[in-house]
Amino acid sequence: QVQLVESGGGLVQAGGSLRLSCVASGRTFSSSAMGWFRQAPGKEREFVATIGARGGGTYYADSVKDRFTVVRDNAKNTVYLQMNNLKPEDTAVYYCAASRFATPVKVGYSYWGQGTQVIVSS
Repeated sequence: QVQLVESGGGLVQAGGSLRLSCVASGRTFSSSAMGWFRQAPGKEREFVATIGARGGGTYYADSVKDRFTVVRDNAKNTVYLQMNNLKPEDTAVYYCAASRFATPVKVGYSYWGQGTQVIVSS
């Protein structure tokens, strides 16, 4: 029903910024809460941010609060993750995910993208 493709990852120095994009195909996008997750080598996947179907109800992991912002443009079937003041600890593969529900959640996502690599150097 929903296919997700992330882009925007790359190499950046600490303190820099990146904007990740996730383009969704499928007519259910506007009814789905979206989430961003990340996984570093040897680490468990962790929640980063989520946003409700209509763009409200945003929540962030403590480690990224006040640095990352998640927004969505339903007309473009796209969700973004603006990452500012990046730190080496942010290095990971970032994934976007779509929920079956409109309410933002931290678990239980049904569709996942392939991920985009973010590397932050010091």
